[in-house]
Amino acid sequence: MGRPQSHGRPPVSANLATDRWRLDLLPDLGGRIASLRWRHPSGDWIDLLVPMKGRDDSGEDAGCFPLVPFSNRVRDGRFTFAGRAVSMPLNTPGPHVEHGHGWQRPWRLSAVSAGGPGLVYEHAPDAWPYPYVARQDFTLRPDRLEVRLTIENRGAEPMPVGFGLHPYFPATPETTLEAALSWGWEVDAEVMPLRRVPADTLWGPSPRMNVASRALDTAFGGWDGTAEIRWPERATGLRLTADAPLRHLVTYTPPGADHFCAEPVSHCTDAFNMALGTDETGLIVLAPSAQCSATVSFSPFAL
Repeated sequence: MGRPQSHGRPPVSANLATDRWRLDLLPDLGGRIASLRWRHPSGDWIDLLVPMKGRDDSGEDAGCFPLVPFSNRVRDGRFTFAGRAVSMPLNTPGPHVEHGHGWQRPWRLSAVSAGGPGLVYEHAPDAWPYPYVARQDFTLRPDRLEVRLTIENRGAEPMPVGFGLHPYFPATPETTLEAALSWGWEVDAEVMPLRRVPADTLWGPSPRMNVASRALDTAFGGWDGTAEIRWPERATGLRLTADAPLRHLVTYTPPGADHFCAEPVSHCTDAFNMALGTDETGLIVLAPSAQCSATVSFSPFAL
């Protein structure tokens, strides 16, 4: 996976703390959540995300970053939309463009309110020819963190778009992930979709999966917007909820790793090139001046 852009100076940070929460943001490093900690009723502080190791850390396999203006991979970085051919430079060592722009570009801190800070990224046309603005608004409530994502088309023509979040959660031997899903995509050696199959073909027969039991790098669709993580060794659980149109859950469970991903996103891998309807791919088309938003909530609880 590629790295966020570095600017040769310590990144700007934004921190928010309450008696139950510690939230650390690094706007310069792709608008990233560097760490999210919750105070368990026992008094222990629990890392709900894999924390970045420090300010000079690239953030690979840690924290949580925004996915704009698309999620996952676009084959060869190319697609055609409304008669316009778009070709983007590769942004990772792999053969496809991954995760859009937001995770590799600096965001600016726009406001800090009683609820929390806001981060903004403004994109001027380049290889991605559509101008847009993306925003993340963070609100700490007593029982949850809310992240509201918004993307707005600032251009004069319709823009294809997708968005979501890419969190890295700690993986322990007993960690489970539970979700109600309708289908998943079998993939090739380059993790590109081949065919749609029933979710349990890939996930397994039970809605609750031990993350160490399966090696997945899979986009699942027909998601109801709720997932639950349990870390029995830490006596902690986390309920992840997402508004529509985030109705796909990308699940990444690398064997033997100390992390896994459950990414609430709006579309399947390579949706811009899939010859399917928008109900199946999740592709969004924003008219000029139109915007779309969704809130993702992280709600921890004691086991």
